Order: sequence, then structure tokens, then C-alpha cells
Amino acid sequence: MIIFIYIYKVVKKILRLLKKCGWIIVFLKLKLNNVKFYSDFKSHGIPIVQVSLKAKKFFIGHNFEMNNGLYNNMIGRQQPCFFIVEKRGELIIGNNVGISATAIVCTQQIIIEDNVRIGGGTVIYDTDFHSLNNQERVAKPEIRKNIKTAPILIKENAFIGANCTILKGVTIGQNSIIGASSVVTKNIPDNQIWAGNPARYIKDILCK
Repeated sequence: MIIFIYIYKVVKKILRLLKKCGWIIVFLKLKLNNVKFYSDFKSHGIPIVQVSLKAKKFFIGHNFEMNNGLYNNMIGRQQPCFFIVEKRGELIIGNNVGISATAIVCTQQIIIEDNVRIGGGTVIYDTDFHSLNNQERVAKPEIRKNIKTAPILIKENAFIGANCTILKGVTIGQNSIIGASSVVTKNIPDNQIWAGNPARYIKDILCK
């Protein structure tokens, strides 16, 4: 019995060390990508971070928390978080924001204000990625100069359910809730619940 207790303690210590090593890896990834952040962040698992040398800014506020990979927030949509900030892109994440298995691709501007929660498998894109002109899409190499982009703003206290798609040019209002698997294509006012594909108004939220 004593040997099992000893093994349990050793395993627990190893897991703590691995967790600490993971935090250090994330810290270095952010630093090497010129991300401005505070050291009070929590990262369960290791994200993908790719920031262009010509990006305007990638800033993360206090108490940021993210879940990455197979064993963190196990809801069936496990992947690392992706932070892709392209040339001239500006990604700003406020204080006390929490995300899981979320992909953010920023080519112009994405602002996520304080106290926002983003569910597992959600993607946020401020770009169409490809031209609407079929000749430009099929060209070799693809012609990418006419790709449409527009900024995204997610206001404070918003909650975005799992597996949502947030598309370019939208604002999600303060305290608003987006139902799981919704596709947001237009602005959502403060204090409302929206859901569906495309997302539609469901009802108001009574905020005290």
C-alpha cells in the first residue's frame, strides 16, 4: 500500500512539472511572436501562434485563460487554439477572457473586450480568405489582392457557444449570447440572444 502512495505522489509531481513546462513553452511562443501579454495567463495545453513580423499588434489582457488539445474542456471538439495575425493585422484581447479550441485569423482588426467567453471549436475570421472573382481564385498562383476584409468587435460580457463561426465585419453586443453552431454574419445588438445559420434574433436578455 505504501508503494502505491509513493508512486501516486511521484506521478502527481511529474504532472505538475509538465504543466509548468507547458506554461513556459506558451510564454516563449508568445514572446517570440512579439505578443504583448501579462504573466497571469493560464494555458491548458499549447496553442498555435503565428504573428507576421509586419502585424500591427497582438495584445492579451490580464487573467486570460485558454484550453488546448485533447484533455482540456472535453466536449468532443478538441484542438489547440490558433492565433494567426497577418501583415497589418491587429488582434486585441481584453481582461478576463476565456476561450477553448478557438481559431482566430486576423488580417485587419479583431477586438475582444473584457469578460468574453468563447466556446470550443469556434472560429473568428475577419477575412474572406479568397477573392469573389473565380478567375482570381483559380489563377496559378492565386491572385489575392482583392480579398475582402472587415473588422470584428466582440463587446464585454458576450458569450459565444461552441462551434460558432464569426465572420468579417460584425459587432457582437455587450452581454449578448450566441447559440452553439451559429454563423454570425451581421451585427448583434447589446443584451440579446441569437442563434442559427445564419444567426437570427431569439429574445432579449433582461440584465439587472
